[in-house]
Amino acid sequence: MIDTVVIQPGVDTGEPSVAGVSWAAVAAGAVVSCALTLVVLAFGIGLGLSVVSPWSGSGVSATTFKIGAGLYLVVIAMLSSSVGGYIAGRLRSRWIGVQGDEVYFRDTAHGFIAWALATVLGAVLLASPAAHLLGGTAAGVTQGAVASAGRAGPMDGYVDTLLRSDPAAAPNSGQNSGNASDSRGEMVRLFTSSFRNGGDLKPADREYVAKVVAARTGLSQADAEKRVNDVVTQVKADADAARKAAEQLAFWLTASLLIGAFCASLAATEGGGLRDGTWRRRTIR
Repeated sequence: MIDTVVIQPGVDTGEPSVAGVSWAAVAAGAVVSCALTLVVLAFGIGLGLSVVSPWSGSGVSATTFKIGAGLYLVVIAMLSSSVGGYIAGRLRSRWIGVQGDEVYFRDTAHGFIAWALATVLGAVLLASPAAHLLGGTAAGVTQGAVASAGRAGPMDGYVDTLLRSDPAAAPNSGQNSGNASDSRGEMVRLFTSSFRNGGDLKPADREYVAKVVAARTGLSQADAEKRVNDVVTQVKADADAARKAAEQLAFWLTASLLIGAFCASLAATEGGGLRDGTWRRRTIR
């Protein structure tokens, strides 16, 4: 009696053995995107320094500068993300036996993943040099060559305005108080604590500040109170301007990130199509 052995063939799932994500290609695209971002960012800072000027009537206005900086962020995102996404799509492994729609989706995902990885790497690695470059630019635009400004607190300038006296009207007013430095430090601490979280001077603190200003500068009580009100208004106006600038920057960053994700995904599909030789058929379809 002869036994017959039947060997069942393995179940064919139709899925290729190659992984769906080529991490080497994704990493390469992300690194190139980060490097290109830093290069274009440094070039943009050079352009920004060339169009601003400390002289009155020279250079662009603050509004033009902010809009131009926001648009340049979008340009950086489009350029770096497109190149990084294209590299991620062009260098990925070829999938044999995968449908065209699935290949298109995987290419899009490669570009998006490369953009996400570049964004994370940029936040970790490029945050410090970018903040240093941008901080140096902002300091040069707003403070010029004043070296002592870095040692002063944010409220020292306002306190200087409060305690400024007229030498011609009161030549000895600055020497009448033996604790001039103590009162000035107290004023700085009072303003800092009051306006730290968008607050205001309390009525008792405002009255006290006006008395100190009147004693230090020789002004009348009414003029001292008016000066205090003017300085408080200036503090609020400057804080509101800084808040609006940060708000606009956040919106521009959000727009640039979203546009960068789209450009990376689109460029990856083109790079993948050129890699497989199907790019023309995709565009015609």
